[in-house]
Amino acid sequence: MQLETASGQAFGSGTVVLITLNSPREKFWGAVAEITVAGVAVRGIDLNSFDDCARLLRAGELFTPGLVFFPMHRVERMEADARSGDIPSLGERFAEKAGVDLAAFLGGRPQPETAR
Repeated sequence: MQLETASGQAFGSGTVVLITLNSPREKFWGAVAEITVAGVAVRGIDLNSFDDCARLLRAGELFTPGLVFFPMHRVERMEADARSGDIPSLGERFAEKAGVDLAAFLGGRPQPETAR
């Protein structure tokens, strides 16, 4: 899912991705802010907190995704978060569970009362 127009790159700014990291092993889901030779900046959440974050937002709690930088030596894999046939993307699942606009959430903008 693309949140804003990319600059022709496969993983341009705003592309929703799932990043697998090593040392320690973890997964992070969010929107690409910037990719450089030094690393990847992403606004999102640790995949372990995916369901908890969605529940908090659904309950009307405020939650802003973090803007984090991962040095390239930690990035093992980065894949676009996309629907696969009938299987919804993580972004689609999150928006449905949380009741929020995904672009606004991953853009770091506060959620309006009507979204909660």
